[in-house]
Amino acid sequence: MTELKDKTSELEGRLAELEAFFDVERLRTEAEELGEDMSRPGFWDDPEAARVVSARFSRVQGRIELLDTLRERLSDSGELLELAEEDDDLIPEVDEELRRVERVLEEQEVARLFAGDYDEGDAILTINSGAGGVDSQDWAEMLARMYRRWAERRGFGLEIIEYTEGEEAGIKSATFTISGEYAFGLSSAERGVHRLVRISPFDAGARRHTSFASVAVAPVVDEAVEVEIDEKDLKVDTYRASGAGGQHVNKTDSAVRITHLPTGIVAQCQNERSQHQNREVAMRVLRARLFELQREKREQEIAAQSGEKAEIEWGSQIRSYVLHPYKLVKDHRTGEETANVDRVLDGDLDAFVYAYLKNRTAA
Repeated sequence: MTELKDKTSELEGRLAELEAFFDVERLRTEAEELGEDMSRPGFWDDPEAARVVSARFSRVQGRIELLDTLRERLSDSGELLELAEEDDDLIPEVDEELRRVERVLEEQEVARLFAGDYDEGDAILTINSGAGGVDSQDWAEMLARMYRRWAERRGFGLEIIEYTEGEEAGIKSATFTISGEYAFGLSSAERGVHRLVRISPFDAGARRHTSFASVAVAPVVDEAVEVEIDEKDLKVDTYRASGAGGQHVNKTDSAVRITHLPTGIVAQCQNERSQHQNREVAMRVLRARLFELQREKREQEIAAQSGEKAEIEWGSQIRSYVLHPYKLVKDHRTGEETANVDRVLDGDLDAFVYAYLKNRTAA
């Protein structure tokens, strides 16, 4: 009983710290102001601006409701503990409720690991298969499934922008928009090269193969953010979409691929119904990736000037997934590892993501 009372006090203290961190009263004021904006005549005349305001209102209101609910649940648990002094049967119920509250608190405390201007927003995640032919393309498809499952586990929205299949199996590339609170901040932990070691299902000799795929992550930036793009630096190709069809992509004859020649960054879209729409989305992806490249270069320059090692290294191998001769997933940046490879490939990535973010914050 004493232990549960102490636990309740500890959780109340952690919740109070979170309420101060998020400044709940400021959030209440912001929600009220946003609600007034949304109720004004003509609010939806500019759909894009209205979407931004509406999304912000949903996030602010959701955060307020979550913190208020946690406060109520802790209050109810305190009352149940008083009743449990006369009825021991209530103790397991209180214990389980406190565990549930703590899990939610831990998820919210992750917000303290973010400091970037775009960490709270949505992300554009692009996967490209590396050298290694069909094995690497199959690995890229495994990663695409892993990130879809991760998004589902976290309750994030995921929209497929582009999904290009390989000739024999797997995919050459895929681009997703991941939407939800701190989607960019969390998914940014995944950028880099991912390495797979396994017995190849495509090798008749059943030999062990090493495959690589790269993951790029950029924040979704609005039109007000300036990214300099010269039209003469762009190579624009149109092609017939070759995606998986069905739930993955709408097949069209108007897919667009844009290559930014100075950087080699490629952005493509095949999910819209017209060439014009596909080009617009591809340009949006390109702007986001160029913006992220510029931001990372600035971070590296600042780190170099202060004598620190640059945190982000393009092309660096961040994680290995070994399926043979033993099972292990290991993150080379943090040392975080697990032998439960299947669970990781099914989207259970949070331990790796949090370990990276904590290391970054500590650094």
